[in-house]
Amino acid sequence: MQADYFAKKRRQSYIYSGLLLLLTLAAMVVTEYDAVKGLTSIPKAADWALSNFYPNEKAMTKLPDIMDQLIETVLVSIAATTVAGVLALLFALLGSQTTGVNSIIGSISRAIATLFRNIDVAAWSMILLFSFGQSVLTGYFALFFGSFGFLTRAFMESIDEIGNSSVEALRATGAGYFSIIFQSVIPSSIPQLLSWILFMVETNIRQATLIGILTGTGIGFLFSLYYKSLNYSAASLVVIVIVCAILAIEYISNYVRRVIL
Repeated sequence: MQADYFAKKRRQSYIYSGLLLLLTLAAMVVTEYDAVKGLTSIPKAADWALSNFYPNEKAMTKLPDIMDQLIETVLVSIAATTVAGVLALLFALLGSQTTGVNSIIGSISRAIATLFRNIDVAAWSMILLFSFGQSVLTGYFALFFGSFGFLTRAFMESIDEIGNSSVEALRATGAGYFSIIFQSVIPSSIPQLLSWILFMVETNIRQATLIGILTGTGIGFLFSLYYKSLNYSAASLVVIVIVCAILAIEYISNYVRRVIL
C-alpha cells in the first residue's frame, strides 16, 4: 500500500517535471530566446560592468543629492507602511474569525483586503499616475494601497492564531467588545503585528526605488536620470547607496524582531 503511494507520487513528479520542461521549451521557441547566446553573453556583461559601472571622483560630488533622495524614499516608505498598518488593523479586527462583528462585515473586510493585496504596487503606480501625475503622492498612495492589502491579510492570520480561549474567558466575565480587543487580542498579537510592519517597511523601501522610476520621484528617478544620460558612474553610486541602505534597514529590523519576539 505504501509502496503504491510512493510510486504514484513519483509518477506525478515525473509528469509535472515533463510538463514544466515542455512549457519552458515552448516559451523559448515562441520568444525566440537563444539559451546558448544568453549564457555566453554573461562574461561580456560582467566585463562591461567592471569597466563602466563604478563610482568615480566626479560621481562622488552627487552623493549629497543622492542621500537627500534616499532619505525622502525611506521616509515615504515608512509613512505609507505605518498609516496602512493602522487602517489594516481595523479591517483585520473586523475580518478576523476571532474578533469579527458579524459574517457580512467580515466577508467585506476580507474581500477588500484580497482586492488590494492582489494588485501589484507597480500597477497601483500606473493607475494613480492618471490622478496625481508624477509626484511623491503617487508613490505614497501606491505603497499605501499595496501595504494595506498585505498587512490586513497578515494581521487577520496573526489575530486568529492567538486562539479563542482568552477571548472566550473575557466574554464569560461579561467584558465588552472593546475591552476584549484592547486587553486580550492586541496585547497578545502585537509582537507579530510589529514584525509584519517591519517586514513591510523593508519591502516598501525596495519597491519605492522601482516606483520612483515610474513616478519621477525619489532615488529611483535619480538612477533612471543618470543611467539614461549615460552617467554610469553616478548610476552605480545610486545602486551602492540603495544596497547599503537596504542592508542597514534589514539589520535594524532583524534586531528589533529579536527583541520583541
